[in-house]
Order: sequence, then structure tokens, then C-alpha cells
Amino acid sequence: MKTYQTSHIRNVALLGSPGSGKTTLVEAMLFRAGKINRIGSVEAGTTVSDSSPEEHETASSQVLSLVAFEWEDHKINLLDVPGSLDFAGEMFATLAVADLAIFVVDATGGVDHGLLNAWRKAAEINLPRMFFVNKLDREFVSFDQVLNDLRDNFGSGVAPLELPIGEGPDFHGIADLLTDEAWIYDSGKAEKAEIPPEMEEQEKEVHEALVEGIVVADDDLLESYLEGEVPDFDTLESVLGQGVANSSVFPVVCGSATGPIAVDRLCNYICEIGPSPAQRPEITVEIGGGETKLGPDNNSDALLFVFKTIIDPYLGTLSLFKALTGQVKPDTELTNLRTEDRERTKTLLTLQGSQSVDINEVAAGDIAAVAKLSNTQTGDILSAGVTNLKLSLLSLPRPMLSVGVVPRTRADEDKLSQALRRACEEDPTLSLERNEETQQTLLSGLGETHLRFSLKRIERKFNVGVDTTDVRVPYRETITKVATAEGKHKKQSGGHGQFGIASVRIEPLGRGEGFEFLNEITGGVIPRQYIPAVEAGIAEAMSDGGRVGYPVVDLQAAVYDGKHHSVDSSEFSFKMAGKLAFQGALESANPVILEPMSEVEVIIPEESMGDVMGDLSGRRGIVQGTDSGDYNERIITAVVPTAELVRYAIDLRSITGGRGTFSAEHSRYEILPAGISPATPPIGSELQE
Repeated sequence: MKTYQTSHIRNVALLGSPGSGKTTLVEAMLFRAGKINRIGSVEAGTTVSDSSPEEHETASSQVLSLVAFEWEDHKINLLDVPGSLDFAGEMFATLAVADLAIFVVDATGGVDHGLLNAWRKAAEINLPRMFFVNKLDREFVSFDQVLNDLRDNFGSGVAPLELPIGEGPDFHGIADLLTDEAWIYDSGKAEKAEIPPEMEEQEKEVHEALVEGIVVADDDLLESYLEGEVPDFDTLESVLGQGVANSSVFPVVCGSATGPIAVDRLCNYICEIGPSPAQRPEITVEIGGGETKLGPDNNSDALLFVFKTIIDPYLGTLSLFKALTGQVKPDTELTNLRTEDRERTKTLLTLQGSQSVDINEVAAGDIAAVAKLSNTQTGDILSAGVTNLKLSLLSLPRPMLSVGVVPRTRADEDKLSQALRRACEEDPTLSLERNEETQQTLLSGLGETHLRFSLKRIERKFNVGVDTTDVRVPYRETITKVATAEGKHKKQSGGHGQFGIASVRIEPLGRGEGFEFLNEITGGVIPRQYIPAVEAGIAEAMSDGGRVGYPVVDLQAAVYDGKHHSVDSSEFSFKMAGKLAFQGALESANPVILEPMSEVEVIIPEESMGDVMGDLSGRRGIVQGTDSGDYNERIITAVVPTAELVRYAIDLRSITGGRGTFSAEHSRYEILPAGISPATPPIGSELQE
């Protein structure tokens, strides 16, 4: 593939709900471009962009895929994005590098939660957007109904550029509203024709509305139009392109990916009205304490943004990047601004799904891949020039669901930690944590599907067996009243014996205040050098667990009396005496179980408000407040027992039809109410009745 100038590059994200036909649309575009001989099947696993066994198994995209191809005198970098919320991290990464988002709308379903969610994220960064209404050759579809749905949800900027000719299985062409021409696909290829007589009046009416909508964006053009001068096609297209670039106009085109009908028209529009990287706003960076703006200038030092990492079984680690500015060639030396390590672009590639092609140059604004960088991760910035530059372009969704992970066999133990680490490098929406309190390794992700298929990929790619366990909730114990006890450790077995007696008082502290130790010994009844041993014994007993077996917290312990022996006393004797004294006092201190509480923010559609509030109440949650969000959403803040949130990501999506999201942060510990049993028993023991 040759090198294209920045003005002839189009970086396009394909967004939409699962099943809307994004991956088939990629196939149809490649077919029309002459890159493949037939359109692959998602169900059969023969598409270019869905290449993993996990994607073949579910017939759905799970991983962002780059498919680059040439269309006339342009290069189009298609970024096929999974539609499921479980793989939303792929969408976040794509939006950080795309210059145009095309929302693929299933004509049989219209606007749904997946489309709304993707639109919201694109709108937050003011990314240019347009629509492709797909599957118009299906039974019982209505383009007018879909168009009204789009306008109701996304406003007056929604502007149709085409009307379908024929409905359902009779759909066989489109009417171009800019040129007043028809394109018919009866022969399998586009053939120009006259607007069908039965559509002339409708086409004329929509054409005039479109022209009026375009000319209002340009004062001079509007004045000429009002004086009776009708702008020509080139002028309309130019002003329309400006409206797309500044996100004030959202064109709607239509067709069928399986036809393929009007897919070539979509490619034309991408090149004709879609913005190039040069038409996008410059990025603001901080250099040496001051701010400056950078655009895709081929004469500047190269600055690369790595937005995706792929671990390929043959090529090793592939880093997908966008050249923010400057040109990149093989053997370019770069500095990773995060690690300050030097990296070298040994092999540059362009991708068509899992297939790669070596290239000799990457222009500013282009998207490509580089193989085998030594210490570069998703989100890193690589610079061939200044190294005191600060820039952050990637913000990822936070994990919502966790599972415990353990090696399946002893042979898997050594490989598992590295496999999990590599998986998190490839997919940074996964997180790995070792919880020492519960003695679990936790893998967290965006949902049940995300975790399930991430674990399958780990097993396949790294040849390691991994099993899952339920997440243990870190309960604790504390005391509610003052108590005292004497701990006595005496042993005599010939030679030096063991002797230590310590009297200890324990009393409760405020929640979260931890452990405090006081030395109240007078008269040397316990020598000074043995006092730390008493404290160590108490601390060890607290860690070992209280009456039920959970760690004990939030108390003050004071050693106030004791006895020692000049020969038989030792640090060990007094450590044991302190431990025994604490255990004795604990029984009289009215111990209780503490459960962790989380502060939760839940974002849901308005219509789910009652169901979600009721569900939170059923989880013993206390709602702190509600607020209004965008797109008829509601934001609920609440405090909920952490044990009630272990599977909340799954349940929330079920309640809200997939539209609900939440975030949770540990807040505090509170006493577990009487009559409620802890969700998980203490480590190494069964919960006592």
C-alpha cells in the first residue's frame, strides 16, 4: 500500500449495537473496493475483522479491528468496534483516534441503548458523526420511521442524504438528494437512473429541505439562495463537509451490507464529506510548563499515540498507533514518555484484520501498527523529539465485575501470573489485584461476558489453565465494650522453661481508627524489653481472627500488669501471653462483625428508575440522592453493602436492558445487622453458627 498524504486519509470508527451489521459492512466495503472476492459470514467466522475463535464462537465482535483499504485516491482506516458494553474499552480507544464516527443503525430495530451509549461518548469529544441505516432489504422495515427515531434522539442536525428505492425485499437502490439522481443495484453494481415517478414529489420535498439546511450554515450562500440562486453540487458538498467536520450536521445514508447496496456510496461520502485528520482540531500539549497546540504536520518530529496492543502468535506484540504529527519510517528512534525508554520502529505494518502488510512510511494523521516494541503499553505516547511533553489521550471505563482466579493445575501455577499480566497489557480494561486480606488474586472487567471471553483468550493464547472462584468479601470484627483478661504462658521441660504473664485491657476505638497499644506497666513487673513482644502477640491474634475468624480492628489494647521470671521469661513467652490475654478479653468484649460499605453511582435510563431504586433497597442500600443526566438518564448515588455488589454488574444490566452502568468505591465499615449472615466465611475456616 502506498503512502497517502494527510488530506487523503480517513480514520473511521464503525459504531453501533451488537447485530447491527458493522462487521458485515466492513466486508461489503472491502468487496466493493476489490480487496476480497466475496462477503464473509459472521456466523461462519469467515469475515476479515472477526478473526479470533472466541468471536467465531459467538458470531460477534469482541476486539477492536483495524481494516485499512484504498478507495479511489484515498486511504480509509476502518476501525470495527464491538457493540457490547462488555467491550466498551475498545470503543473508548477508537474514539481517541477516529476522525469520523459512522453509526450503523439496524433498520429492523432503530435506536437502542447501544447506539445511544456510543453516541454519548462520541458527542462528549465533539467527534464528527454520520449514520448508515443498514438492513433495508429486510421484512417490515421503514426508513421514515428510523429517520424520525434518529431525529427524536439526536436533534435537528440529522440530515438524510439518500432515500431508499423500494421497501423490504424490494429495496434495490437509492435516490441521491444532493444530485437528484437515482442509483439502481439490480445488476449487482450501481447504475445511474432517473428518480422513480412515484418518488419524485417526496424526493423534491426532502431535497429542498436538505439544501435549506445546508445553506443556513454559510451566510453568503444563504443570501444567494434567498435571491433565487441554487448552489451547485460541489458547493453544497463543500459546505456539508464543513458542517460534518464541526459536528453540526449528521448525515444519514442508507443501504444493505449483505446486498451489497449503496455501500460504494458510503465509501464515496467518507472520502468526500468525511474530515481528514488535518481538518480536526489541534491537540493541546504541555511542554516545559507551557501549553502549545499540535496538528498532523509531516515536517514536525514524530509523535505517536498507542491506542491498542495486540499479542499476535506470529508477530509478537503489535502496537496500533496514530501518528499525531510527523512522519514515521522503519528504524525511527522514539522515546516512551511514560517510561523514558528508547524504542525503535523496526517493522511498520498496516492491517486488514488479522492480516498485515509491511509499509515503508506512515504519514501524519495516519493509523498503522509497529511490531515488537519492548516496553510500550496502550495509552503511551512515543516521541522522536521533545521528551518533556505531557499529553493524555485515553480514558478507559472502570471495571465493574471481579472474579477470583486460580491455576487449574500445579503445572499452571508458574505460567498464570505472567499470562494474566500479558492479558492486561493487551486489554487495559482488565485489572489484576492481589487482595492479601482475602488471599485472592482478582481479575476485574467490564462485565460477565468480558471476563468469560478474556479468560478463554488467556487459556488459548498463553496455554495456561485457569479456574475462577467467587470473590470473598473482606469482613472484619471489632469490639463494643471494655474487657480485661490475663494471659499466662508457662512450660517446663528441663533446662530453661517458658514463663510470661500479661494482664491486658481492650476497649473499642472509632470506626477506621485501627489499632493502638498502650504500655501501662509500672514497677518493672514486665521488663521493658518484653513489652513489644506483648504488643506483637496481640497484633498477631487480631490478624488471626476474632470470635468468628475475621481480622479484628478498631480497638485499643493496654498491658497494665504481669509477672516475669528472671531465667525462664523470654520474648516468645510474653508474645504468647499477650496473644492469650487478648483472646480471653475478646470473649467478654461483645465482639461484632463489620461489613464493608461502598459508595455507588448508578447511571440508568429514566424508565428504569423505579426498578433500580427498589433493587437497591432490596440490597440494603441507602440512597443519598438522585440527579438528571443526559439523554433522559438518571444518576443515583447510594451507600450499599459491598457484599451486595458482587454480581451487581450482571443484575443491573438485566434490570435496565443493558443500559445501566455503575461505579463503586469503598466507603467505610459498619456493623453487620443481626440476622444477616456474612456472604463469605473466614479464610481457612467455616462460618460458625
